Amino acid sequence: MIQKLQRPIRDLLVNYIAASVLTTRGIRCRLYRLYGMNIKAWKINSKCYFINKQVEIGENTFVNCGCTFEGPIKIGSNCQLGYDVLMVSPEHIIGGPDRRAGNVVSKLISVGNGVWIGAKVFIMPGVTIGDGCIIGAGAVVNRDCEPNGLYAGVPARRIKDLPME
Repeated sequence: MIQKLQRPIRDLLVNYIAASVLTTRGIRCRLYRLYGMNIKAWKINSKCYFINKQVEIGENTFVNCGCTFEGPIKIGSNCQLGYDVLMVSPEHIIGGPDRRAGNVVSKLISVGNGVWIGAKVFIMPGVTIGDGCIIGAGAVVNRDCEPNGLYAGVPARRIKDLPME
Protein backbone atom coordinates (compact mmCIF):
# COMPACT_ATOMS: atom_id res chain seq x y z
CA MET A 1 0.00 0.00 0.00
CA ILE A 2 2.77 2.44 0.94
CA GLN A 3 4.63 1.77 -2.32
CA LYS A 4 1.47 2.52 -4.30
CA LEU A 5 1.27 5.89 -2.53
CA GLN A 6 4.95 6.79 -3.07
CA ARG A 7 4.70 7.54 -6.78
CA PRO A 8 1.63 9.82 -6.56
CA ILE A 9 3.18 11.65 -3.59
CA ARG A 10 6.46 12.08 -5.49
CA ASP A 11 4.65 13.27 -8.59
CA LEU A 12 2.59 15.79 -6.63
CA LEU A 13 5.39 17.07 -4.38
CA VAL A 14 8.40 16.87 -6.70
CA ASN A 15 7.13 16.91 -10.26
CA TYR A 16 4.13 19.21 -9.88
CA ILE A 17 4.51 21.60 -6.93
CA ALA A 18 8.32 21.86 -6.91
CA ALA A 19 8.51 21.92 -10.71
CA SER A 20 6.01 24.76 -11.00
CA VAL A 21 7.13 28.14 -12.31
CA LEU A 22 5.24 29.60 -9.34
CA THR A 23 7.51 27.88 -6.81
CA THR A 24 10.64 29.78 -5.75
CA ARG A 25 14.04 28.10 -6.02
CA GLY A 26 14.38 28.04 -2.24
CA ILE A 27 11.06 26.28 -1.68
CA ARG A 28 11.75 23.97 -4.62
CA CYS A 29 15.04 22.76 -3.13
CA ARG A 30 13.46 22.34 0.30
CA LEU A 31 10.73 20.16 -1.23
CA TYR A 32 13.37 18.00 -2.92
CA ARG A 33 15.13 17.57 0.41
CA LEU A 34 11.84 16.80 2.15
CA TYR A 35 11.28 14.04 -0.37
CA GLY A 36 14.69 12.59 0.57
CA MET A 37 17.00 13.75 -2.17
CA ASN A 38 20.50 14.91 -1.25
CA ILE A 39 20.27 18.37 -2.80
CA LYS A 40 22.81 20.93 -1.58
CA ALA A 41 22.24 23.34 -4.48
CA TRP A 42 19.79 26.26 -4.27
CA LYS A 43 19.67 27.07 -7.98
CA ILE A 44 17.34 24.55 -9.61
CA ASN A 45 14.94 26.09 -12.11
CA SER A 46 11.36 25.03 -12.82
CA LYS A 47 10.04 22.18 -14.96
CA CYS A 48 12.68 19.66 -13.84
CA TYR A 49 11.47 16.08 -13.53
CA PHE A 50 12.77 13.50 -11.04
CA ILE A 51 11.83 9.85 -11.61
CA ASN A 52 13.18 8.78 -8.21
CA LYS A 53 15.01 10.24 -5.23
CA GLN A 54 18.41 8.69 -5.97
CA VAL A 55 19.78 12.06 -7.05
CA GLU A 56 22.55 14.03 -5.36
CA ILE A 57 23.39 17.59 -6.44
CA GLY A 58 26.37 19.42 -4.93
CA GLU A 59 26.72 22.96 -3.62
CA ASN A 60 26.62 25.95 -5.96
CA THR A 61 25.38 23.87 -8.89
CA PHE A 62 22.89 25.44 -11.29
CA VAL A 63 20.23 23.31 -13.02
CA ASN A 64 18.30 25.02 -15.82
CA CYS A 65 14.67 24.39 -16.83
CA GLY A 66 13.39 21.13 -18.18
CA CYS A 67 16.05 18.70 -16.98
CA THR A 68 15.11 15.05 -16.31
CA PHE A 69 16.85 12.82 -13.77
CA GLU A 70 16.44 9.10 -13.15
CA GLY A 71 19.00 7.98 -10.59
CA PRO A 72 21.27 6.90 -9.24
CA ILE A 73 22.93 10.18 -10.20
CA LYS A 74 25.64 12.14 -8.42
CA ILE A 75 26.42 15.69 -9.61
CA GLY A 76 29.32 17.56 -8.02
CA SER A 77 29.69 21.15 -6.86
CA ASN A 78 29.98 24.28 -9.01
CA CYS A 79 28.38 22.67 -12.08
CA GLN A 80 26.14 24.26 -14.71
CA LEU A 81 23.45 22.24 -16.48
CA GLY A 82 21.74 23.76 -19.51
CA TYR A 83 18.13 23.42 -20.65
CA ASP A 84 16.62 19.95 -21.09
CA VAL A 85 19.59 17.86 -19.94
CA LEU A 86 18.55 14.20 -19.71
CA MET A 87 20.30 11.83 -17.29
CA VAL A 88 18.87 8.32 -17.22
CA SER A 89 20.76 5.63 -15.30
CA PRO A 90 18.57 2.53 -15.83
CA GLU A 91 18.99 0.43 -18.94
CA HIS A 92 17.54 -2.84 -20.18
CA ILE A 93 19.55 -6.02 -20.62
CA ILE A 94 18.86 -7.42 -24.08
CA GLY A 95 16.24 -10.11 -23.77
CA GLY A 96 15.16 -12.97 -25.97
CA PRO A 97 13.19 -12.73 -29.20
CA ASP A 98 9.85 -12.57 -27.39
CA ARG A 99 10.87 -9.43 -25.49
CA ARG A 100 14.11 -7.68 -26.43
CA ALA A 101 13.83 -5.12 -23.62
CA GLY A 102 14.83 -7.46 -20.81
CA ASN A 103 15.39 -6.81 -17.11
CA VAL A 104 16.29 -3.31 -15.98
CA VAL A 105 19.62 -2.55 -14.31
CA SER A 106 20.72 0.86 -13.02
CA LYS A 107 24.25 2.18 -13.40
CA LEU A 108 25.44 5.27 -11.54
CA ILE A 109 25.88 8.47 -13.53
CA SER A 110 28.59 10.58 -11.92
CA VAL A 111 29.39 14.19 -12.79
CA GLY A 112 32.51 15.75 -11.26
CA ASN A 113 33.02 19.24 -9.88
CA GLY A 114 33.06 22.34 -12.08
CA VAL A 115 31.42 20.64 -15.07
CA TRP A 116 29.42 22.62 -17.65
CA ILE A 117 26.80 20.60 -19.54
CA GLY A 118 25.15 22.32 -22.51
CA ALA A 119 21.49 22.28 -23.49
CA LYS A 120 19.78 19.05 -24.60
CA VAL A 121 22.65 16.76 -23.62
CA PHE A 122 21.77 13.09 -23.05
CA ILE A 123 23.97 11.25 -20.54
CA MET A 124 23.71 7.46 -20.73
CA PRO A 125 23.78 4.93 -17.85
CA GLY A 126 27.08 4.29 -16.09
CA VAL A 127 28.90 7.34 -17.48
CA THR A 128 31.39 9.29 -15.38
CA ILE A 129 32.19 12.86 -16.41
CA GLY A 130 35.47 14.05 -14.90
CA ASP A 131 36.08 17.34 -13.09
CA GLY A 132 36.28 20.48 -15.21
CA CYS A 133 34.71 19.08 -18.39
CA ILE A 134 32.51 20.92 -20.85
CA ILE A 135 29.88 18.88 -22.70
CA GLY A 136 28.67 20.65 -25.85
CA ALA A 137 24.98 21.20 -26.51
CA GLY A 138 23.14 18.26 -28.06
CA ALA A 139 25.84 15.72 -27.24
CA VAL A 140 25.07 12.09 -26.43
CA VAL A 141 27.53 10.97 -23.76
CA ASN A 142 27.76 7.18 -23.90
CA ARG A 143 31.17 6.66 -22.30
CA ASP A 144 33.34 8.21 -19.62
CA CYS A 145 34.82 11.68 -20.10
CA GLU A 146 38.32 12.28 -18.74
CA PRO A 147 38.79 15.47 -16.65
CA ASN A 148 39.32 18.89 -18.22
CA GLY A 149 38.16 18.13 -21.73
CA LEU A 150 35.68 19.61 -24.17
CA TYR A 151 33.37 16.87 -25.44
CA ALA A 152 30.80 17.25 -28.21
CA GLY A 153 28.93 15.29 -30.86
CA VAL A 154 26.89 12.14 -31.22
CA PRO A 155 28.41 10.15 -29.71
CA ALA A 156 30.40 12.66 -27.65
CA ARG A 157 34.13 12.74 -28.38
CA ARG A 158 36.95 14.70 -26.76
CA ILE A 159 37.59 17.66 -29.03
CA LYS A 160 39.95 19.73 -26.96
CA ASP A 161 42.02 19.67 -23.78
CA LEU A 162 41.03 22.47 -21.40
CA PRO A 163 43.45 24.41 -19.16
CA MET A 164 43.70 23.02 -15.65
CA GLU A 165 44.01 26.43 -13.96
